[in-house]
Amino acid sequence: MGIIYDEEYKVFHLQTPGSSYCMQIIRDGYLGHLYWGKRIAVYRNSLPFDYIDRGFSPNPDPADRSFSLDNLPQEYPGYGNGDFGFPAYQAGQSNGSEICDLRYSAHRIYAGKPKLPGLPSTYIELDKEADTLELVLEDHLTGLQVTLIYTVFNELDAIARSVQFNNKGTGSLSLQRALSASIDFRDDGYDILTFYGSHTNERNIARRPLMPGIQSAESRRGASSPQQNPFLALLRPGADEDNGEVYALSLVYSGNFIAQAEVQQYRTTRVSIGINPFGFSWKLAPGGEFQTPETVLVYSGQGLGGMSRVFNKLYRTRLCRGKFRDAERPVLINNWEATYFGFDEDKITEIASAGKALGMELFVLDDGWFGKRDNDLSSLGDWTVDNRKLPGGLNSLVQRITGMDMQFGLWFEPEMVSPDSELYRNHPDWCLHVADRPRTVGRNQLVLDLSRQDVCDYIAGAMGDILSSAPITYVKWDMNRHLTEIGSALLPAERQRETGHRYILGLYSILERLTSSFPEVLFESCSSGGGRYDAGMLYYMPQTWASDNTDAVSRLKIQYGNSMVYPAVSMGAHVSGVPNHQVSRSTPLGTRAHVAMSGNLGYELDLTQLSPEEKIHVKSQVALYKEIRPLIQFGDFYRILSPFEGNETAWAFVSADQSEAVLAFFRVLSQPGERVPILKCKGLNPAYVYRHHETCQVYGGDELMYAGLTLPVLTGDYASLFWRFSRVEG
Repeated sequence: MGIIYDEEYKVFHLQTPGSSYCMQIIRDGYLGHLYWGKRIAVYRNSLPFDYIDRGFSPNPDPADRSFSLDNLPQEYPGYGNGDFGFPAYQAGQSNGSEICDLRYSAHRIYAGKPKLPGLPSTYIELDKEADTLELVLEDHLTGLQVTLIYTVFNELDAIARSVQFNNKGTGSLSLQRALSASIDFRDDGYDILTFYGSHTNERNIARRPLMPGIQSAESRRGASSPQQNPFLALLRPGADEDNGEVYALSLVYSGNFIAQAEVQQYRTTRVSIGINPFGFSWKLAPGGEFQTPETVLVYSGQGLGGMSRVFNKLYRTRLCRGKFRDAERPVLINNWEATYFGFDEDKITEIASAGKALGMELFVLDDGWFGKRDNDLSSLGDWTVDNRKLPGGLNSLVQRITGMDMQFGLWFEPEMVSPDSELYRNHPDWCLHVADRPRTVGRNQLVLDLSRQDVCDYIAGAMGDILSSAPITYVKWDMNRHLTEIGSALLPAERQRETGHRYILGLYSILERLTSSFPEVLFESCSSGGGRYDAGMLYYMPQTWASDNTDAVSRLKIQYGNSMVYPAVSMGAHVSGVPNHQVSRSTPLGTRAHVAMSGNLGYELDLTQLSPEEKIHVKSQVALYKEIRPLIQFGDFYRILSPFEGNETAWAFVSADQSEAVLAFFRVLSQPGERVPILKCKGLNPAYVYRHHETCQVYGGDELMYAGLTLPVLTGDYASLFWRFSRVEG
C-alpha cells in the first residue's frame, strides 16, 4: 500500500514510485508537515520539529515558549491563533470572528480514489491503482470539520489533494478562503516557475529566484485565463530540463485561482494553491458541505522533463475520459480564417471537398451559422440555423459533407449572449449583472449566468437539439470574454460572492450532461484560443485550441509552454495561410506543418486557393501525420532546445516501448557565420539501433543521444526539419 501510518510516531507516510510525502500529528492534535521529495523507504523520525523560543512568536501554551504555530511547518494552516503566514482557510462566524483551531480527529486509509461531487478530478479504473488517506480535522467550538483528502497513484509520481468542509455545528459559517493545498518547505532555496501571457501570446514561462514575501500567479477574470495558468513549480536553482529537483502543483479548476509561494521570516517557504479568495465566500449552513477543487502534486528528481511526463501521462490517461481518450484524433479543416462570417453552403462544401481530396477527415464549421450572425454584433444565444446562408438547414449541409466520407463539426459559444438577440430580449436577467449598474460588454457580448439552473437547462437543451438534429461528431466550445459584474439575480445578498464559483459549477454540470448524452462527439475547448487551457476543462473536453495565434514561430513558444503540464494530444494546432492573420509573418508551408504536426493537426485556410504544388505538399503532410499520429498523440514528449532561450527549438516524440521516434528541429532566423548544428535526441533506448526513414541510415540509440546528429545546411528564415526513426529489430 502507498500510505503507511506509524502509530508510534503518529506519522503518515505517502509513497509513490519515486517520491515520499510525510506529515505528523504532534502535541494537542496539530498536523505538521515533515517532508516532500525523493522517495525514502522508511521514515524513522529524522526530521523532528525544531522548537525554539523566538521573539514575536506567540505560544498556545503559556508554559512552553518554545512551541509556536508561527514557526511550525503545518499541513493546513489557519489564521488568528499564532500563525501569521498566508492561511489555507478562513471561516467567518456569527460573532464576527474568523478564528478556527483545527485539530486532528480521525483518519481513514483505503484502496481506491473518491469522486469529487460536481467537480472534475483525476480518476482510476481499478482500486488497486491508488490509495487514499482522509484526515479529519475539527474545530470543537464552531463545529467546523475539515477533511484533507490525499490520493497516491501507485504507478506515477503524483499525489492528488483536495479538501472537504462540513459544518457540524449549530450556527452558519462563511468560508472566506478554502484552498486546495498548502505545503511548508523548511528553506527558501528555490526558483519559482509560473506561466504568463495574453490573448494570442499564451503560456510564456517565467522563472526567477524566490524572494522574501509573496510571489504569486492568479486569475480574477472568472476563468483560468491566458494571462496566468493554475500551476506553480519550485525548482532547486540548478534544476534544468533533465536534472534536478522540481516540486509542482497543478489545479484541476477553470475559474479564479491563486497559486503562490511565501518566503517567511525565518527563510522557510509556504506554497499554496486553490480558488482565489478574492471576491469569494461560501455560506455553510448547519449540515452544509463545500468541496474544493483537486490539485495534483508532482515531485521530479529528473528536472522539468521528468515532471512534464508525469503530468502528461496522468492527464492523458486518468483525467481525459471517454471514447476519445485513447482514440486517434482526426485531421480537420476549419473554415474560420478562410471565410470568417462570409460563407454560404456552396463555399463550405467547396472547402470540405478540397480537404477530402487532400486526405483530411473532419470539416469544422466555425462562427456565423446561426441567428443573423454576419459579424460579432448579434445572435449569440439564438442557436437556430441561419437559413439565408444554409437554406437547406444544417442537416442538408451535414449530409453533403458526410456524403464525401468526411465527419462534420460545429462551433458554439454557449456561455454568451448578444444584447442584440432574441434570447436577451426575452430574458435580460439571464446574464451576469448587478442591479442598477451598467452591463459591461466584451466582443459585443454578455456572459450568461451559469449559477442559474434555468440558464444551464436552456444551454444544454439548445445544444442538445442541434447535436441531435444531424450526425455531428465534433464541437468547438468557445468562450470569448471574461466575467464582469459578477452577480446573479437569483442569489440572496449573503451569497452573491458565491456567483463566480457557482458559474464554474454550472459550466461543469452542462458539460457533464452533454458529454454523457453525446459520447460520440469530440469536444474541443477554446477561449479565444488558450484562455481556458486548464486541467478542469480536459476532464470534459480532451483537447483545447491552444491559441488563436496560428503563426508557426509564435506557436513554438505557446506549444512548448503548454507541454510543461498538458499532453500534446490535448493541443489543437493548425496550418494557416500567409501572411499570418495575427502577426503578418510569412513562414514556409513545411515549417507551418511541422509545428502543427507536433499537436493535433488541422488546417485553417482556404484550401481552394492553394496552388497545385501546395496541394501536393499538403497531401503529403496529411499522409505523413496519419502515419506518425499514434506516436505524436500518445508517445512521450521530450523538450530538447527551448524557444525561450535562443534561435533554435527542438523536441522529440518517443513511443512508450522506445521503438519509434520523431525528432523536430526549428530555426527561426538565418544567421551569418553560423556554427554547424549538432542535435542530440532524448528518450531513446541506448541499446537499440534505429533507422532514419528518409535516408535509411542506421544509428545506435546511444549515438543519437550522446554524440548527436550533424544537421544538414538550412537556408533562409523559419526553417525546420522533421525526422523519423524506427528500431531495427535484431
